[in-house]
Amino acid sequence: MAAGEVLLDVQGVGLTLGGNAILRDCSFQVVDRVRQGVVTGQIVALLGPSGVGKTRLLRIIAGLDPPDVGRVTGYKGAPLLEGEVGVVFQHYPLLRHRRVLGNLETAGRMNGMGAAEARSRAAHLLERFGLTARAQLYPAQLSGGQRQRAAIAQQLMKPKSFLLLDEPFSGLDPSALGDVIKLLVEVANMDELNTLVIVTHDIEAAVVCSDAVMLLGREPNALGKGVGPAKIQRSVDLVAEGLAYQDDVEQLPRFAELVRDLKDGFRRL
Repeated sequence: MAAGEVLLDVQGVGLTLGGNAILRDCSFQVVDRVRQGVVTGQIVALLGPSGVGKTRLLRIIAGLDPPDVGRVTGYKGAPLLEGEVGVVFQHYPLLRHRRVLGNLETAGRMNGMGAAEARSRAAHLLERFGLTARAQLYPAQLSGGQRQRAAIAQQLMKPKSFLLLDEPFSGLDPSALGDVIKLLVEVANMDELNTLVIVTHDIEAAVVCSDAVMLLGREPNALGKGVGPAKIQRSVDLVAEGLAYQDDVEQLPRFAELVRDLKDGFRRL
């Protein structure tokens, strides 16, 4: 296992809204994880309590909102360009009046594809994500997990190196949760430079699927309560911890120990 070049560099990001400082000096890097003979993308989980600014930071990384200070760059220090970052918010951005196939075709046409190319790409992605049988259904006719897979496929109509997901594990039963984790790993490993950034409250799921997790939170005061703007308070390299790229990682004693530790730290943010 080796670490390659920096793929995502978030440096000194700060944001103030309505006179309230939300984020201050948020900094982290995502590096290329290199495993000999294996295509390995990156999955980074961003953890933190509700209202701490996780989604705001996600929007800044995506280029949807500008920071007041700081910068976000991609591979070789290049600015992230429009269309290079895919975003799947908690309320999946599917057009309700179009069928699943139509949603993907529309995304393809908006990215400059001709009708035939868009239909071919959409059919390929629907097959890869197990949605071919649902192609003619409307989003309202899908389960939560199916809608999520369709939303991810929609973002991949134009191949992207960065995919940002806001609470992808929310409201899923255990079976669907396992399917989504497998899907995210598959999407990450489609290309060596692929990077997924996941905002989530689900610490266990984050540790299962990620190669690094970060805690975004406020500085604790004398009473141990988080106050002020948020920043990255802790990052954990799951590769160094021996918890990445393993089946049934939940069975390892170190997994349970780290999850308990993260939950304890979570309560103080």
